[in-house]
Amino acid sequence: MIPDFSCDYKNGAHPAVLKKLVETNGEILNTYGFDKYSAEAKEKIREACGLPDAEVFFISGGTQTNMTVISSVLRSYQGVICASTGHINCHESGAVEATGHKIIPLPHHEGKLDADELSAYLSDFYKNESRDHMVFPGMVYISYPTEYGTIYTKDELTKLRRVCDEYGLYLFLDGARLGYGLTCGACDITLKELAALCDAFYIGGTKVGALCGEAVVFHKDKTPEHFITLIKRGGAMLAKSRVVGVQFSALFTDDLYFRIAKNGADKAEELKALFIKKGYELFIDSPTNQQFVILDDETLQRLEGKVGFEVWERAGKNRTVVRFASSWSTTEEEIEYLSCLL
Repeated sequence: MIPDFSCDYKNGAHPAVLKKLVETNGEILNTYGFDKYSAEAKEKIREACGLPDAEVFFISGGTQTNMTVISSVLRSYQGVICASTGHINCHESGAVEATGHKIIPLPHHEGKLDADELSAYLSDFYKNESRDHMVFPGMVYISYPTEYGTIYTKDELTKLRRVCDEYGLYLFLDGARLGYGLTCGACDITLKELAALCDAFYIGGTKVGALCGEAVVFHKDKTPEHFITLIKRGGAMLAKSRVVGVQFSALFTDDLYFRIAKNGADKAEELKALFIKKGYELFIDSPTNQQFVILDDETLQRLEGKVGFEVWERAGKNRTVVRFASSWSTTEEEIEYLSCLL
């Protein structure tokens, strides 16, 4: 089997997670997330986030999470602001728009929103005498890490929080790859600090050691009414939600989530060093598990079928941006294999 760096969720579950699923498989447990392991996992997540009163919900996947949270928070006449490269704008098949809410894209800076530009947009919107004929912004959506593998600094997140507070906007953070962001060398914020700055965020399991599932965390006073009902109505609830609860209980035991995420972040630094050593140009200086390198067409064709990667975008004539993603399960042997190909 050839190494596959095309994405970070082609593998199965971490052995400790799988072991916990097997050990609990024969138990008769309540359905729809009302089992003892889901309750246990929620308490562990509250403690890790420093939010003892937080509401925690388990949802089947990332797209379902984004769609359900955004549509539940926004009023019928509101839209959600995100970077033009934001996942909800580019890679979720119009899931948010299908709920009747417009996505309002703003320019990105290496995948990130700029607080000053956000403030300027909102100021112009509310100065516009025709705003009643427009979609009102109700939420700011960001990803940590972004689609380009970059992360917001604590200062950048704090500035976004201030703008949201000034204009009464809800701040929602997509944490599908949260572990890889929080464990990378460039990170200057803790989970507790990040949790305090957002109205809601989710901890990704699918890409960080679980078979499936995400954990949504709301500040208690920011939880949409009847959110469980809305999860089910959106088709995002597993009847056997124990599957997600058991996995998160395992992931948040003995810091497993962060320990395995750090492997992905560390292996990404090895990938970056390898590309630089071999003379390849980086498209962007990503500190997390997604590394973007520019390959000429000849190299691209030579690597195809020999190693897994994802073609991202063209970078001019005879040049292509390619993504190599490490994960919790990436090994030294896989990187050595790639080194021999390059």
